[in-house]
Amino acid sequence: MGRAFEFRKGRKMKRWDRMSKDFTRIGREIVMAVKEGGPNPDTNSRLRTAMQNGKGVNMPKDRVEAAIKRASSREEKDYQEVVYEGYAPHGVAVVIETATDNPTRTVANVRMYFNRGNGALGTAGSSDYTFTRKGVFKLAAEGLDVEELELELIDAGAEDVYADQDEDEQGNTTDFIVVETAFTDFGQMQKALEEKEFNVVSAQLQRVPNTTVHLEGDELEEVMNLIEKFEEDDDVQAVYHTLG
Repeated sequence: MGRAFEFRKGRKMKRWDRMSKDFTRIGREIVMAVKEGGPNPDTNSRLRTAMQNGKGVNMPKDRVEAAIKRASSREEKDYQEVVYEGYAPHGVAVVIETATDNPTRTVANVRMYFNRGNGALGTAGSSDYTFTRKGVFKLAAEGLDVEELELELIDAGAEDVYADQDEDEQGNTTDFIVVETAFTDFGQMQKALEEKEFNVVSAQLQRVPNTTVHLEGDELEEVMNLIEKFEEDDDVQAVYHTLG
């Protein structure tokens, strides 16, 4: 019984840590969106996207509203979006997207993670060329057919439409339909999905690897440990890699 309790407790703590990280990331997205385009989501598409993503990770409505209110205050910090590139061990390319109020702190941390993880921080363009930027939308799958949806969205820039699943710590699965677009068609697709009133769970600009590196055993663990260090940093918004 003691072991079962500790297992459940550990799993719950891990879930809370992930939720806390998600809320921090979305909160910064909201701040940057408001400072860029104002606090009205009806006229600020970036804010609408951030709020939508907050809903997708079950961020409480009062926390979303508080983030918008803080962002409208002159006292709220300004966040800079800074992208870092480099290589993990064994030839795995890594791109780290950050939102930071202190780039000096952030780059020092990123360099430290690379150094301690036997990787190397690179210069601009050193690894980003191994990725293609795409718009990635996740829709609740209920009531949707993949083939029909692809035909419906092709004029809005849909390049690929496919079914996918997310699995939580309890092994429960949630069905989604993923719609991928070119980077330049992100806004057009977002508008089309809003007009058609689909249940969009998340909308993101992601970096998709053009090729991947397959690793096993200790090599795989070494790279995953480094990626986890990046993901645990509060300044990091997203980590992309070529690990297959």
